[in-house]
Amino acid sequence: MARFCTARRSFLLTTLAGMTALSLALAGCASPAHKLTPAQIAVLKDQGFTLTESGWELVVPDKVLFGFDEDMVSAEQQLALTRMARTLRSAGIDALRVDGHTDAVGTLEYNQQLSLRRAQAVARVLLACGFDRNHLDVRGFGKTRPVADNRTAAGRAENRRVSIIVTVD
Repeated sequence: MARFCTARRSFLLTTLAGMTALSLALAGCASPAHKLTPAQIAVLKDQGFTLTESGWELVVPDKVLFGFDEDMVSAEQQLALTRMARTLRSAGIDALRVDGHTDAVGTLEYNQQLSLRRAQAVARVLLACGFDRNHLDVRGFGKTRPVADNRTAAGRAENRRVSIIVTVD
């Protein structure tokens, strides 16, 4: 009987140690080092960001829109971007993804280049606000990711945009 109790105790301790190690490993996976704090999430919401599959994304009406075949950020949008960037940085958010997009007018290659120039224009404003170039992921998607109907003028205008995304890994 004593052997049985000793063997059972040993089994239970081994099982408990394994479960503890597994719990710690899973806890480490569930809480990445750059998980956003509740205060940072509040700042994002206050700035017009919403949680999407990609991360926290700046959405209508606050996203950066462009005129037809344009890649310059207007003075009004520069002011809005500067305010937003300073607020994000003061909340400790220092890494962003900047995704450029176009409407469906034009060739695939031209729109790819235009979307990248749009994203780079927004990134330049963010860099001027103190974001580190190494923490800005700048991408151009051309006309491949429309958010509105390209058959209408209003839809095409919505698709000529740059989205700013705070990714959550």
